[in-house]
Amino acid sequence: MSESAFRVETTARLAQWRIDNLASCTYRKSDPFKIGNWNWHLSVEKNRALYLRLHPEISNLTRDNPPIASFIIRVICSADDRKALTHPEITDKQLKNNDDFVWPIEIPFTGKFIIDVEFLDLKTASPNGGEPCSIWAEGFTTKQSNETALACLGRMLTEGINTDIIINVSDGSIGAHRAVLASRSPVFHSMFSHNLQEKELSTINIPDMSIEVFQTFLRYIYGNIEHEEFQTHRLALLQAADKYDILDLKEVCHESLMEDIDAKNVLERLQNANLYRLHKLKTSCLRYLVKFGKIYDIRDDLNAFLQCGDRELIADIFNEVLNTWKGF
Repeated sequence: MSESAFRVETTARLAQWRIDNLASCTYRKSDPFKIGNWNWHLSVEKNRALYLRLHPEISNLTRDNPPIASFIIRVICSADDRKALTHPEITDKQLKNNDDFVWPIEIPFTGKFIIDVEFLDLKTASPNGGEPCSIWAEGFTTKQSNETALACLGRMLTEGINTDIIINVSDGSIGAHRAVLASRSPVFHSMFSHNLQEKELSTINIPDMSIEVFQTFLRYIYGNIEHEEFQTHRLALLQAADKYDILDLKEVCHESLMEDIDAKNVLERLQNANLYRLHKLKTSCLRYLVKFGKIYDIRDDLNAFLQCGDRELIADIFNEVLNTWKGF
């Protein structure tokens, strides 16, 4: 049997499987074919009736996000002037395995026939428990539109298109847009809404930031920050996020700083966690030091910290030690 006997042809949302002769076997399963986010299979089984199945290929994606499919499926007899048998339209049926859609066909088919599947929609369950979301609608509204908008917003910054505010930092100046800054930060919004110096002079002085850090900060606000520069300036971005009340940036920094705690940075991370009220980071640092015994690996650094560190933070370390000892 040729390889083409198992191949399903696809275009856009349509799939067709041409079967030249099923008489020589009682079961046939197609090669996988891609529609939407999933690979699919069609299969036919000939017993007293012809059983036709459509199902997604088993994978982590199928297990975690099984498709909710709407489709029209037909069997077209090539030898009988393309006479078609059409199943009633399937709407919003979740398909996980090969038993979720089975079509028993009582009418015998001989010779060549075509299985034709037209996918009307494919959805996935909402992670928030709401209505299922169409992957094709989502692809337009959130991916294409957002990517284009972010690219344009990034160009406004990098090319200085119609900037209307100058930010003077410790070692340079950079232009930006009041509307963008105000929409992302309540602090900037307040500056531009009241009769403050920043509103009158169209300048902002930020002497506690370098131009490299502030450019990275602006690239986050404008949506075109690179991963490497974010990693390099996480602590400075955390400080800026706290100062200008940008909660999403603060949370991104918080989560990132918990990912690579080690003996070299744990005390610095602990102090920043305490300073910026990052409870999860503080807990992680204390557990790393005490529960995992790393406190003994940094004795010199810890002794220096105990001499000049925050009194309440030092008390927190000792409380963690005492609580851990109680567990033994």
